Amino acid sequence: MNPATGIILAGGKSTRMKTDKAFLKLGPKTMIEELVSKLEKKFSKLMIIANDKERYSRFDMQVIEDIIPDKGPLGGIYTGLVKSDSFYNFIFSCDAPFVNPDLIDYMISKAKDFDIVVPKWQDRFEPLHAIYSKDCIEAIESQLGKNELKVTNCLQYVKVRVINEKEISRFVSSQPFFANINTPQDLYMLSQ
Repeated sequence: MNPATGIILAGGKSTRMKTDKAFLKLGPKTMIEELVSKLEKKFSKLMIIANDKERYSRFDMQVIEDIIPDKGPLGGIYTGLVKSDSFYNFIFSCDAPFVNPDLIDYMISKAKDFDIVVPKWQDRFEPLHAIYSKDCIEAIESQLGKNELKVTNCLQYVKVRVINEKEISRFVSSQPFFANINTPQDLYMLSQ
């Protein structure tokens, strides 16, 4: 098991999908069930950050509401870091249910001496599939105070280890790996 805590962000408003994405079916399971079943094999500690704790009460893990509401994924990351007992925390989004256990292990092995370990795929950072240390709390707190909510802005304030495409390709070969599901069309395409 990994020494990091796995943190699932499930507090989005799902405005484009018009329904809670975490509970959409992707195959026989909902997206959140699929993600939890994969992450339980990798992390001894898991938590869910959600707007509605009751909806996630059936999961045998800590479910926490945002400390500062309505701050999007950055607020969820902040809440997870503050509430976690672990120094390193792997952030996952409930609408991106694809995980690779070997990539998780590789990223954790690269975390020493860095505040964030983040994949960069096709010239895009993937900050909702990344490791954040507790040393990020102050920088994120400052961002939230200025209502600067773009998650990737945090990268300029802390020590970052980028996992490049060549490294990622050792574990993942297809682009949909980092895909997140925002619309009914996305769900249809990924379920094919």
